Amino acid sequence: MKRFSWFKQISNNGKLERRLSLGEYKRAVSWSKYLVSSGGEIKAKGEEEEELEWSADMSQLFIGNKFAMGRHSRIYRGVYKQNDVAVKLISQPEEDRDLASMLERQFTSEVVMLFHLKHPNIITFFAACKKPPVFCIINEYLSGGSLRAFLHQQEPYSLHPNLVLKLAIDIARGMQYLHSQGILHRDLKSENLLLDENMRVKVADFGISCLESQCGSAKGFTGTYRWMAPEMIKEKRHTKKIDVYSFAIVMWELLTALTPFDNMTPEQAAFAVCQKNARPPLPASCPWAFRGLIKRCWSSKPEKRPGFDEIVKVLEGYAVSVEQDPDFLATYKPGDDRTLFICYPRRHKSTSTR
Repeated sequence: MKRFSWFKQISNNGKLERRLSLGEYKRAVSWSKYLVSSGGEIKAKGEEEEELEWSADMSQLFIGNKFAMGRHSRIYRGVYKQNDVAVKLISQPEEDRDLASMLERQFTSEVVMLFHLKHPNIITFFAACKKPPVFCIINEYLSGGSLRAFLHQQEPYSLHPNLVLKLAIDIARGMQYLHSQGILHRDLKSENLLLDENMRVKVADFGISCLESQCGSAKGFTGTYRWMAPEMIKEKRHTKKIDVYSFAIVMWELLTALTPFDNMTPEQAAFAVCQKNARPPLPASCPWAFRGLIKRCWSSKPEKRPGFDEIVKVLEGYAVSVEQDPDFLATYKPGDDRTLFICYPRRHKSTSTR
């Protein structure tokens, strides 16, 4: 394996390939000391009660610079078995047993789901290591960073509609696959959508995802209010349609390159969504082809939101029209000669009487 000067190797003997400064050592030792092992095991019961194991060979893991962090996690650049990877380290707080247990459950759930997911619009999982109080998840590294970071580098309302369409199709296809596997993401937002070098979007971060058959109420849920469906905010029982609502907010982000409800605190945004049926204002520049779809997706009534099978069909229909006319999205208006009747299922009026 090629050895990078900016990488330090954590191997079975614990030696570092380059000398760390005292400051670097103090910051890193609390994490790295837990990774000096041959790898840990994570076990879960499969559908046929078979034990599944994912074990990282830590002698093959090179950890580089930290590039992201959360309250209880750090994410580093790395190389694992000659693959560019992102190494997510999750630390259990020793002083809070309840939080430590919750983080362990989230870690195990995320690994179980990632292990079974294979799709071009879902992040690729390589391996994991469980050695309390620090857990490690190794995923592919995507050089484009998060969609949120990309959007915040753009001027507001500046993304070309055709690029918005491309990115939206990637997200919708990833979510369509996820739902086909019976999984709810439950925290779909631009920060959890990653870009590769070709601007392909991949859905990531399954820490609070769940199987639809096992999702109960949203009591005690820890999602993100600005992207959260009203039934989730109200802690009601939820379905796959919560992800559809979040997808609409992400589409709004693509169109505006802004943060939803940025003039409110998260709590104020949650109140406005639930009590006032508020939504981020669609810009005047929003293509008509997107406007109706977004409004359907963020309907306050989950049953009125389309599923991702239909969303993908609609967006792919737009893509066909764009191939024929690159200015389609910018010029299309309802009622013109290019009606997209193939994109939406025909709705029949009920003939029943009361």
